[in-house]
Amino acid sequence: MTCPVTIYVALLRAVNVGGTGNLPMDELKTICRSAGFTAIETYIASGNIVFECDAPAARIKAELEKRLQKKMGKPVGVALRTGAELSAVLKANPFPGAPPNYTVAVFLDGKPPADALDHAAGVVDEEMRLGRREIYVHYPKGQGRSKLRIPAARNGTARNMNTVAALVEKASKRKPRPR
Repeated sequence: MTCPVTIYVALLRAVNVGGTGNLPMDELKTICRSAGFTAIETYIASGNIVFECDAPAARIKAELEKRLQKKMGKPVGVALRTGAELSAVLKANPFPGAPPNYTVAVFLDGKPPADALDHAAGVVDEEMRLGRREIYVHYPKGQGRSKLRIPAARNGTARNMNTVAALVEKASKRKPRPR
């Protein structure tokens, strides 16, 4: 019996092209190759990786976080989704009429608490909805101007819908291969 290799998307928390989270994408690809991932592709320099692996998600996440901590000298959170799961996040966007660059999904490791939005502070005109393992937020005036704080999202990592759509497209172009 042959099983297909799974297509994954990893979203790193607090990784960018400058500042304290600086990690060049070539170095990230090297870390991923050393972990045994294949067909590695990064998207914009903010810690987005599409790759293939036949290991279980929990093992992939733990291994990537361990290697990133060693490289960065601090913990780096990783939100991991299969290509199909990420596609479902995009389809479930509760704000489809809002500009995609003003709407984000905050990716969490687990289901957000049912009362997560009740504890949000600094709400002005932002709209929020809970997803399966995400919190969706529409920022009508832009995320950079918002004072919104959602305690349940503290350990998550946000991506706007343009980025989510681009990652879904990259993942969907791949054909699962037998391992």
